Amino acid sequence: MLANLRSSFHKLQGARENVLQNIEKSENKIAEKEKSLSYHFKAREIIRTVGLETQKQLEYHISNIVSLAEDSVFDDAYEFEARFVERRNKTECDLFFKRGEHTMKPIDSSGLGAVDVAGFSLRVASWNMENPKSRAVIIMDEPFKHLKGFEQNVKVIAMVKQLSRKLGLQIIMVHDERVSFEEIEKGADKIFKVTKNRNVSKVENYEI
Repeated sequence: MLANLRSSFHKLQGARENVLQNIEKSENKIAEKEKSLSYHFKAREIIRTVGLETQKQLEYHISNIVSLAEDSVFDDAYEFEARFVERRNKTECDLFFKRGEHTMKPIDSSGLGAVDVAGFSLRVASWNMENPKSRAVIIMDEPFKHLKGFEQNVKVIAMVKQLSRKLGLQIIMVHDERVSFEEIEKGADKIFKVTKNRNVSKVENYEI
């Protein structure tokens, strides 16, 4: 009977050792998982911080380009502001015009000419932020159709020319003749003048 007790004792002792070894292995695995989880939390925080900083830079970049475009065309120009916000687990960008203490949505501003200029410069800014960049060509159909006044239309032509040369961007656009042909010539590298007579279109190529 004593021999049986000794045998049972050794078996229990062996089982105890196995249990202790398994506990040690489990504790090591838990420690590794906690360490890995800590790294994941730190990495997520780094990504979040980088994302916020990138958003701030984008906000500044977009707001600055559009505001400069508005200022080059209008005497009493709106200041443009882009704000990134989180909605329904998605990042969205709100766009605003500012004048003094007043902030408004572009569509609520006085006159759609400022919206046209903002829309054009936003497209240019979006292309300029591409990495890698797509082909350096933008094609637009009457992007400034709501812009009124001879002076503003002259200024917008100069603005388009300046952006094109500064960014190395070819801009092809349809533009109705709201200013003299001489003013259009100043801002273009090539002009195709289209006229229509009795349902027949005529295209004339003007080399600048």
